[in-house]
Amino acid sequence: MLEEEYQATHRPTEAQRNLPPLQVPFDYTIRAAVSEDLPDIREIYNHYVKNSTVTFDEKPMTLKAWRTKFAQVEKAKMPMLVAVSPNGNMLGFAYVYPWKQRAAYRFTVEDSIYLGPASTGKGLGKVLMSALIDAAKEAGLREIIAVIADQGADASIQMHKNFGFKEVGRMGKVGFKFDRWLGTVMLQKSLKK
Repeated sequence: MLEEEYQATHRPTEAQRNLPPLQVPFDYTIRAAVSEDLPDIREIYNHYVKNSTVTFDEKPMTLKAWRTKFAQVEKAKMPMLVAVSPNGNMLGFAYVYPWKQRAAYRFTVEDSIYLGPASTGKGLGKVLMSALIDAAKEAGLREIIAVIADQGADASIQMHKNFGFKEVGRMGKVGFKFDRWLGTVMLQKSLKK
């Protein structure tokens, strides 16, 4: 059948043109990460290492490095959360990590949220952020710091601001990735008043 004939016989009716676009449900569960999640966490994170400046890492993280980070987060009793689909596919993850190693900083953490490429733009980042803030409060943490690239991360900056993070500083040209200089925007949220 020629394309013109196909188009002539397969035109949407007036009723079909007025229907809302077909939406596939986006179902997920948020839960605490377990060590079995680390290969999927690594894959999501390494996608951003290779394709963006949202992380200043230039080399993909190994599974061994993720196991070490996971053990440190667990030992510090800090939250690491994952979002998984009903069939068990990893959609994204979020965690907090000690801001600095010195003991006096023990109640201050830095947050990180990464979504699988197919999970962006569906509101999952907001859900993970809300759950992460709640889990950080339960863990007795006091301050959350966000360090976000100053180029190409406007949505992340805005999401943090929507959750009550306040901009506390900017640093220019502190990172160099993909043959360009990058700065950071620092935001902070107090969990206790």
